[in-house]
Amino acid sequence: MPELPEVETVRRGLEPVMEGALIRDVEQRRPNLRCPFPADFVEALTGRRIVSLGRRAKYLIVHLDRDPILICHLGMSGSFRIQNDVTDGTVGEFHHERSKNEAHDHVVFHLEDREGAHRRVIYNDPRRFGFMLFSDAASIDSHPSLIGLGVEPTGNALDGPLLQSLLAGRRTPIKSALLDQRLIAGLGNIYVCEALWRTGIDPRREAREIAADTILCAALAEAIRLVIAEAIVAGGSSLRDHVQTDGSMGYFQHSFKVYDRAGQPCLRKGCEGGVGRMVQGGRSTFYCTSCQK
Repeated sequence: MPELPEVETVRRGLEPVMEGALIRDVEQRRPNLRCPFPADFVEALTGRRIVSLGRRAKYLIVHLDRDPILICHLGMSGSFRIQNDVTDGTVGEFHHERSKNEAHDHVVFHLEDREGAHRRVIYNDPRRFGFMLFSDAASIDSHPSLIGLGVEPTGNALDGPLLQSLLAGRRTPIKSALLDQRLIAGLGNIYVCEALWRTGIDPRREAREIAADTILCAALAEAIRLVIAEAIVAGGSSLRDHVQTDGSMGYFQHSFKVYDRAGQPCLRKGCEGGVGRMVQGGRSTFYCTSCQK
């Protein structure tokens, strides 16, 4: 599943085309994806103007000129493609090439920008694990998909003291705690592994142990923010099915220090250890067996 940096890359790719555009028409080509489309999906969107594109955790938020607003999730294999009479490019960064098979084009937004140019934004999803739902703007934070989400791992909100408060008293392994979306929203497996390596933390240590160390919490919070920011700049990690807006691939995977490097040497200067792999909570954890304590 695309992680936060991949979704942010998609948002940034769609933004120049969608923001300010008028939705002239919507083609809904099937009744459902992971769940049914809203009953008035086409009627509620047609004729509306897109004010802005936002993101909360791994959800894209399409803010419109009046309620409802649109919440989108890419699921495992969803992608958006920008198309006009000349070009046809997929938005985002994905490791395996995203589908352009029109049989999996489930929604087509026909847009007109303020200069009168027409474009099509196409949602393609072979596995149909994504979804599109409505919410009122005033109550979006209490929408079932978004309610209870934790702090974003971007900007300066996530700092040492906040991380200490989130982890305090938790006996769960630090890796599992960081993946808890109620604590930190949108932080996924790849970036947790990388942040823990950067701070030299063994992913099996109890979260409450980390919370007791003020300096270590500050370092971990900074590592999380940096690894996410670097991945966004690089266009995502191009893992699984994710692809950028223009169809190009992400390059952050070339910066991985531990993720998917099991059996290879640790890249920390002066460390002679190697990268190991174990399973925690059904997810692969990659870490240095020597320098992560």
